Amino acid sequence: MHKLLLICLLSVTMLAAPGVQAQEAGELTAPEATQTDRSATGGAQTLEDILARQRGEEVPDRARAGEDPDSAGAMVGQLGALGGSSDADVWSALRYGTADVTVSSGGAPSRVLIQDNGMWWLNFRQGPLIKYGGWLLLGTIALLALFFLIRGRIRIDGEKTGRTVTRFKFVERFAHWLMGGSFILLAITGLLVLMGRKFIIPAFGHEAFATAAVASKWIHNNVSWAFMLGLILAFIFWVVHNIPNKTDLKWIAVGGGMFKKGVHPPAKKFNAGQKLIFWSVMILGASISVSGLSLLFPFELPMFAKTFVILNDMGLPQALGFGALPEQLAPHEEMQYSQLWHAIVSFVLMAIVIAHIYIGSVGMEGASDAMVSGEVEEQWAREHHSLWLDEVKQREDEPKPANTATTPAE
Repeated sequence: MHKLLLICLLSVTMLAAPGVQAQEAGELTAPEATQTDRSATGGAQTLEDILARQRGEEVPDRARAGEDPDSAGAMVGQLGALGGSSDADVWSALRYGTADVTVSSGGAPSRVLIQDNGMWWLNFRQGPLIKYGGWLLLGTIALLALFFLIRGRIRIDGEKTGRTVTRFKFVERFAHWLMGGSFILLAITGLLVLMGRKFIIPAFGHEAFATAAVASKWIHNNVSWAFMLGLILAFIFWVVHNIPNKTDLKWIAVGGGMFKKGVHPPAKKFNAGQKLIFWSVMILGASISVSGLSLLFPFELPMFAKTFVILNDMGLPQALGFGALPEQLAPHEEMQYSQLWHAIVSFVLMAIVIAHIYIGSVGMEGASDAMVSGEVEEQWAREHHSLWLDEVKQREDEPKPANTATTPAE
């Protein structure tokens, strides 16, 4: 019996010993776990480095960035064709642009095999672009909501006449809705693609984002042509009415009557505020279209290298302390610059369009009729576009040319 108890005690002790030894080993190596041992790889990245980066941890992956494969140590033993240089040295040099790459044509951009500089684009896209772009849109909505609470809806002050005036013909309204409707689709799909990884995946999962991203990309690439067509039509129809004049100064001086009831400055078909919206849409919309075409056809329509050449010739970046901008860019670098410009300008235009939608809907009584039916209340036209209404009335009062056709004799 005593022997049996002794055997059981020894068995328990032997089973517990490995756990105690493992715990002690863990305690001894815990301080060392914070630093990855790269001696086995000669300083190159290890599996632990890759896993740490996937967890979002900082990894010093540039430890070997400055090394030149040609300056590796002499061959020790049978190391093969690479001699003292390892695969890690070669790939590190290729990644950080220090490798001596020879190409037969294409110049400096063709020698870029791995563009590590694209990380600044990725970090900017995932960080400041989403952060400040999102705050711009939310801030615009918040300011408009505050303005509505203080000012309320801008009503028609005078007594309504019951008569209407034709403000926009069908073809003009078609151009407006083609441009505006397509832009709303482009804005939604663009935001889904840009912010989906940060907001959709945590809330709905990877599958939902994958479906939304594929659909958004298809819609975005195809609806863009409708936006560009609407932009061209709107420019043709309205550019003549949006040339600034002295009347705009009077409108600006009183804030267009937006901040005080009973104030109605004279204006033609488009007031100064609408002209500002028009030229913002035309200029920013054209810029977005050009950068979008560059993204669709990066090899055929590079945009930034040529722009940088012009800016360098003007001396503008040097005067601002940026130095000479790169004048040779690989296609993927062109796409990175184009994507950032495309998104930044789009955020600005989205904020402007949000303000335009507000004033054309809940912000002002009678404004939406202009683009829905094309007919507006005469009193509304008199209060907001009095000079244009006078021109319309004058044309209506002009005598029509008499019918000079002779009556055939009986």
